[in-house]
Amino acid sequence: MAASKTRQLLVDKARQLFALYGFEETSMNDIAVAAGKGRRTLYTYFNSKDEIYLAVIETELDRLFEGMEEVARKDISPEEKIIQLIFKHLNVCKEAVYRNGNLRAEFFRDVWKVKAVRKNFDKNEINLFRRVMNEGVDKGVFDIRNTRLMAEICIYCLQGCEVPYIYGRYALQSPDELLPYVRRMVLKQLCNHSIYNPY
Repeated sequence: MAASKTRQLLVDKARQLFALYGFEETSMNDIAVAAGKGRRTLYTYFNSKDEIYLAVIETELDRLFEGMEEVARKDISPEEKIIQLIFKHLNVCKEAVYRNGNLRAEFFRDVWKVKAVRKNFDKNEINLFRRVMNEGVDKGVFDIRNTRLMAEICIYCLQGCEVPYIYGRYALQSPDELLPYVRRMVLKQLCNHSIYNPY
C-alpha cells in the first residue's frame, strides 16, 4: 500500500512539473525533490523519465475511464448513455490536455508514444461502449447486428474528433451547439427506427 502511494506521489509530482515546465525541461532530480524523495527511491519505481511520462498518461486515461464508467452505470436510456459517453470522452480529454499546461504539446508531438499507452484503455473503452450497445439491443432500442464492430467504429471516430474538439475547431460557438448534431447522427445509426425516430 505504501509503495503504491509513493509511486502515485511521484507520478503526480511529475505531472505537475511537466505541466509547468514541459517534459524536456524537467529532470529526474526535479521530480525526486518535488516529491520529497531521494533519486534512489525514484529509480526504484521508474527507470527513466519516459517511463514516468507514460505513467502520467496512464493516470490521465484511468481518470477518463472512471468518468465513463460512472456514465455507463447511470439509470438512463441506452441511447442517452451513448451520447453522454461520447461527450464525457471528449470533455475529459480536453480537460486533461488543458490541465497539463506545457505537457499538452508533448501529447500531440509524440502521438505514437501516447497511442502505445492507450492500447489497453482503447480495449476497455470499446468493451464499455459494446456493453451499453448490447443493453440497447436487449431492450429493442438499438438495431445493431455486430456490437463489437459498431463499438470499435465509435471509438475510432471519437479519436479522430479529439484534436479538433480540444482546439475548438468546429464551426460552432459552444460545445452545446454540437449536441443536437451528435445526437441525430448517433441515433440515426444505432436506433431501431420502427420504434424510435431521431428526427
